[in-house]
Amino acid sequence: EKQLSLEVGDTVHIQEVCDGKNISKHKKYFVHLKEVIIEKRGDEELVISGEMPLVKEVTTTLREWGSIWKQLFVANKQARVKQVQRLMCELMEWRSQLLSGTLPSDEFKELKQKVTSKIDYGNKILELDQVVRDEDGNILEPERASVISLFRAHEEATAKINERIKEEQSNVQTDHSGISARIQSSPTHSLYVFVRNFVCRIGEDSELFMSLYDPIKQSIISENYLVRWGSKGFPKEIDMLNNLKVVFTDLGNKDLSREKIYLICQIVRVGRMDLKETHNKKWTMGLRRPFGVAVMDISDLIKGKIECDEEKQYFIPFFPYIKLFVYFQVCLCLFGSRVVAENDFLHSLLNKVTALRGDSGGQGLWVTMKALVGDIVQIRKEYPHLVDRSTVVARKLGFPEIIMPGDVRNDIYLTLVGGDFDKYNKTTQKNVEVIMWVCDEEGKNSICLGAGDKAVSEYRSVIYYQVKQPRWVETIKVCVSKDKSEKNFAMAFVRLMKEDGTVLQDGQHDLVVFKGDSKRMEDVNCYLSLPSTRHHHGDPHKTSGLSRSSSNVSGSGGGLSVSSRDSFTISTLVCSTKLTQNVGLLGLLKWRTRPELLKENLEKLKIIDGEEVVKFLQDTLDALFNIMMEHSQTDDYDILVFDALIYIIGLIADRKFQHFNTVLEAYIKQHFSATLAYKKLMAVLKRYLDVSSRGEQCEPILRTLKALEYIFKFIVRSLCVFIILFLLIKPITMRGFCFFTECRDVLLPMMLRELSGALASMADGPHDERRNSLELLNNILEVLSRDNVGETFQHIQDIVVSLLSIINRTVITMGREHALISRVVACMTAILSQMDDRHYATYIETFSGSPELVDFLMESFLLFKDLIGKHVYPSDWMAMIMVQNRVFLRAINTYADTMNQKFLNNDDFEVQLWNNYFHLAVAFITQESLQLQHFSPTKRNKILANLYCILRKLGYFRNRNLWNTCSHKICFIPGMVGPILEMTLIPEEELRRATIPIFFDMITCENAHSGNFHKFENEIILKLDHEVEGGGGDERYMQLLETILLDCAAEKPTLKTHVQHFVALVKGLLIRLLDYRTVMSDDSRNNRMSCTVNLLNFYKDINREGMYIRYLYKLRDLHLEGENYTEAAYTLLLHSRLLKWSDEMCSPQFESRGSQTQRQLKETLYDTIIDYFDKGKMWEEAITLCKELADQYENEIFDYELLTRFYENIMKILRPKPDYFAVGYYGQGYPPFLRNKVFIHRGKEYERREDFQNQLMSQFPSAVRLNTTTIPGDDIRNSPLQYIQCFTVQPVLEIPLRLKNKPVPDQIINFYKSNYVQRFHYSRPVRKGPVDPNNEFASMWIERTTFTTVYKLPGILRWFEATDMKHTTLSPLENAIETMESTNEKILTMINQYQADWSLPINPLSMLLNGIVDPAVMGGFAKYEKAFFTEEYNQQHPEDKDKLLRLKDLIAWQIPLLGGGISLHGKRVTDDLRPFHERMEECFKQLKKKVEKEYGVRDGSVSVNTVEEVGVVTVGDAEVKLRKSKKKKKRSSMIFITEERERTNTLDCKRVRTSFNWEVDYRIRVEKISGKVERREGKRDKTAC
Repeated sequence: EKQLSLEVGDTVHIQEVCDGKNISKHKKYFVHLKEVIIEKRGDEELVISGEMPLVKEVTTTLREWGSIWKQLFVANKQARVKQVQRLMCELMEWRSQLLSGTLPSDEFKELKQKVTSKIDYGNKILELDQVVRDEDGNILEPERASVISLFRAHEEATAKINERIKEEQSNVQTDHSGISARIQSSPTHSLYVFVRNFVCRIGEDSELFMSLYDPIKQSIISENYLVRWGSKGFPKEIDMLNNLKVVFTDLGNKDLSREKIYLICQIVRVGRMDLKETHNKKWTMGLRRPFGVAVMDISDLIKGKIECDEEKQYFIPFFPYIKLFVYFQVCLCLFGSRVVAENDFLHSLLNKVTALRGDSGGQGLWVTMKALVGDIVQIRKEYPHLVDRSTVVARKLGFPEIIMPGDVRNDIYLTLVGGDFDKYNKTTQKNVEVIMWVCDEEGKNSICLGAGDKAVSEYRSVIYYQVKQPRWVETIKVCVSKDKSEKNFAMAFVRLMKEDGTVLQDGQHDLVVFKGDSKRMEDVNCYLSLPSTRHHHGDPHKTSGLSRSSSNVSGSGGGLSVSSRDSFTISTLVCSTKLTQNVGLLGLLKWRTRPELLKENLEKLKIIDGEEVVKFLQDTLDALFNIMMEHSQTDDYDILVFDALIYIIGLIADRKFQHFNTVLEAYIKQHFSATLAYKKLMAVLKRYLDVSSRGEQCEPILRTLKALEYIFKFIVRSLCVFIILFLLIKPITMRGFCFFTECRDVLLPMMLRELSGALASMADGPHDERRNSLELLNNILEVLSRDNVGETFQHIQDIVVSLLSIINRTVITMGREHALISRVVACMTAILSQMDDRHYATYIETFSGSPELVDFLMESFLLFKDLIGKHVYPSDWMAMIMVQNRVFLRAINTYADTMNQKFLNNDDFEVQLWNNYFHLAVAFITQESLQLQHFSPTKRNKILANLYCILRKLGYFRNRNLWNTCSHKICFIPGMVGPILEMTLIPEEELRRATIPIFFDMITCENAHSGNFHKFENEIILKLDHEVEGGGGDERYMQLLETILLDCAAEKPTLKTHVQHFVALVKGLLIRLLDYRTVMSDDSRNNRMSCTVNLLNFYKDINREGMYIRYLYKLRDLHLEGENYTEAAYTLLLHSRLLKWSDEMCSPQFESRGSQTQRQLKETLYDTIIDYFDKGKMWEEAITLCKELADQYENEIFDYELLTRFYENIMKILRPKPDYFAVGYYGQGYPPFLRNKVFIHRGKEYERREDFQNQLMSQFPSAVRLNTTTIPGDDIRNSPLQYIQCFTVQPVLEIPLRLKNKPVPDQIINFYKSNYVQRFHYSRPVRKGPVDPNNEFASMWIERTTFTTVYKLPGILRWFEATDMKHTTLSPLENAIETMESTNEKILTMINQYQADWSLPINPLSMLLNGIVDPAVMGGFAKYEKAFFTEEYNQQHPEDKDKLLRLKDLIAWQIPLLGGGISLHGKRVTDDLRPFHERMEECFKQLKKKVEKEYGVRDGSVSVNTVEEVGVVTVGDAEVKLRKSKKKKKRSSMIFITEERERTNTLDCKRVRTSFNWEVDYRIRVEKISGKVERREGKRDKTAC
């Protein structure tokens, strides 16, 4: 049954439902049916979702971002993962809102803007293509937009996104102070607070007053945010549940620089006087009683020092007054602290709450907070998910640092500070409640208790229980516009507006407390004529008409008396942009009421405090320009207004008010509207400059020059406003240019003349002038592209004839870094896009002759190729790039037709022109922006939907047709081979089938011309290497290339054999190149090395030295990365072998830098190789090269000290033996160069098999490790999985001919045991026949596998393939012989080591000797006697007679070796080990007696002399003469025993006497001059070794 393989989110078009069961069965859970729209484009049907375009765009964007998000997660880019995740969550939420279809039109428009902005921002940070949109946020369709409008849309979109990215980056960048850079760069800040819950056991309604507080200055910073909380644990208004959000705004940088900022919450209980009251006559209701406070330090959060997450909840513990009271009582007992109860002053109270670290019992506030940048308008735009129109705004107590034009505010903040009330004849103090009204003509709802609460007509303070001096510190806001159960006992009032029109001064006011009849207290006429405050100067107890006595007040205040024992203090703060406290400024703002004082008020402006002026900046500037405009006919006030303006500009230039620069800029751009002010300002400015130029005194000139920038801005803005007003009345010429052909006929020729000159000098003129010229040309082209402007053919033709060639040359001469290059290219593209066939034909005819036309076509081809290869637009402007491609392709095809018609014949054929065309055509087809295989599925679908892929098809079919028509193809071989190859490698079947036959055409053409196609073959091999390494080609391409070329060759019998050979060659190269490319991105350096060797061997076989050397150096670099210096040296040695010791110049492929002779290059290589061999401790090879260099330096100085050092290193420095490992790669899961092959690896120094195996498994994590050492069967070899087999092998010593049968030091022996080896053994013991538990040797057979590698190790790799494997079996007797030979050799080696170096520890020698002579430990060779030296064995194995004699001989020869070792041990043993040595001597005597009795005495002895000069060790017929050096370190010698001797039946050793003095055997007779050796001319003093 056929099934569809789908993933979540895939779209399936159901064309027909036959049964319906399959759909309906799973529809509920898995399938979501959607409406679609089917559009027909030719024969194809395009299925489009029926959703609104924006929803489809969000869906597509989320899918594309989702795949990238996974890649970022895999790459462990955590910060970017979180950022993309946040963006995707926001888009998904907004998508749900869009799909709901319930949004009003204004909210939908706002949401649409947010969605598109978020998509564009996300695309930018993820380096995706930019989406251009129209003014409504819809995607702009390139096919329907003009080139210029598309270009401008890209520019605008880029500017917006870059601005957004800067803001995002500034959010996260922090400076040394810890405050984020974005916070510092903004003058206005806000704090978002979301009250999640309030947990408190009150039992009554409560009011929560939240505000910002400065504990250092002991002042509240912001308005209160009031939350009315119900007695049941919910907000009183249930609609406010989960919507208690507030933004504390208007905070400035000065506020953020405060040392500490607290978020405080004061809780007021509303209900009974005492919670213990019961329902009786004393029951009280609606009283406001202080209950507690909650405090949190938010300094780090609001300054941006800690990350703000709007989802993170903070707990602010709540402390009731009763708990504080108990706490302070304890403090009183312990420390004598003053007891402070519920009436404690707020500042002291908060300090004590922060000091109280006790448990709040889970009572407190749960809030989320986030620091926001900007004012309320800005944050509503940038954080719409947090701040909407329902969010409460709590403003700062005071003005923000910047008062923007249009920010109108008219508030007075009044703070009840405290009072002092006498109890009079009462026994207890009064419970005082303050009630406040604000009275004006209307007298209602002007008091605001806190932000988020409705305005009320009266305010009632909290009540402190029986307190004489209550301290309220309660602040309310009066927006400049009674319960009868309690009797008022006193009243006080204050005038908000003075008689001079100014507002009440800021600060504390000690109010007069009046007593009297309750009704008279409420009668305004009874007290308005009375003084409201006490004077602070003079006698505080006496005022004019007022005394502290309780007498009646004279005048109209009858019935009211001043309370002598009571006092009442308030504090006020005015925040108004309309009401001022300065009389002079008020006179200027209301100059029309007293015009006779205008001159005086203008002069007084200069002495008014700057802070008061900048608060009323917009009103002041409006007043000044109104004065100027209303007196336009006279100049009476011009100088005064000008000087006032200079003063204000100077204020803003001051460092104290410099942040008001933005306010002044905003005023000029948005609010300034004085159309004729430019005349007045210029007249006064000219007057000042004239006076100053005459040398006369002009006091304001310096201030004027400092303010000149803004003076000119006012002048320019005034002139612009005037022009705009004028143009509204009289339409300008451009409008006529747009819509009337006759106007264009007149204006266009004049404009083109100016533009041609401007474009010709584009690189030289002023920047603004050049930009204006381009903008004018853009506007003209934009107008002519419209459909409603009449006939435009001739006008476009005029532009083409006048400007096209000039623009082409301008683009060619302008650098790619020029700021205007993209605008010029856009102009050129727009001109070409608006040309039709008639325009092209007419323009071609304007060229007077062929040379001019050829120059133009060549110029155009080169220009197009350059612009295609290196776009002038950013890479994410995909829509603009595709439009440019479409326009260029049409122009290229039109020019190609012209070229085909005029320059194809033999007489007119232009080789360079055709060559430029072919290169351009290939560059167009292979450009990066048309390679669909490199794009994401989403981008690929977009391109296919817009039919941009057709551009590539049209291009390559056109190119193939022109190639077929060309009759001079030989001119383009081999130059066009590389470009055509690049085109054929594009992974598109149709393109490959259309273009690969061009190769055969080239082969045929060159063969007909030259008799072979060597040029083509060489070029294809060279270019193929570069292209495949760059990512081109695949197995399908290899198949197509082989099939198509062989099919073509079948029709040409004369070429068939040659083409078959060529195809085989290219196929072999492609296989290796594809393997190489596959592993180059692999973490396995070994695989990369293997593929590199395969390639260089291939190039060596086909005699391509240049490519061979190229890969040699790639292999060298890989070795150096892994510090494989020996292998790197062998690699470079292959290069050196291609060079001769001659003065011939190197061929190009040999030259590394500059021109060199072969001798120079070879010498340089040798120096490098010697250095590598030295680092790899391969001094033997280094010596060989040094000798070769010495032979070349007959008449020059050679560093023989280096040679001496190498000899010394060989003898002195320890070189650890590397282990060798056999590694088998079995299974079809491996690449071909590893599949079912065995390699011998050379381990590194001290590398264990376990470490090597773990590293191997990390390269192939999915491979299965085989724990057996036998060769796997076909089931594993043919498995699709990967299997690895790894075990240690032993190198087989191969003696160089020059060292056979010669005495050689041990150091050299050890070197050859692990180097220059090509054969390796792996021995595996097996049991055969009956097993004797008491003697394992009798049944122990050895299965031995011998591996032979293709090359010796070490070499150019640390491993080579084992090309030959042989399996042999050793009998138990043969195993015993090998074991005895190894033991004897080990004894002799150790004797020589200890004789040479007396500093070696004695323990290894002790263990070796004791293990042999003491049968109780290892059993010695007694096991062999029981197993083999029996009559039964002789009868069963008569063929082993010689082997038995050999074994007996080895046992007999072991006795003199043991004797020499024990004698040496006796000389070295310490006193504490002397009993052990004596025991060992006793055992040896018994063993010697037994062996000599049974196997005879060998004619020879081993003696160890400690004489200073000579020591001789004699083993049978082999005597080794040892000479002890006078130095402490000694050297040893040993005779090589060849494999032939190992197989002989008897130990036939020749008597060899070897002197240990290696200084004689390895010496250099040189004459030293300054540490060097000088070679005398004509003589060659050879070095003796």
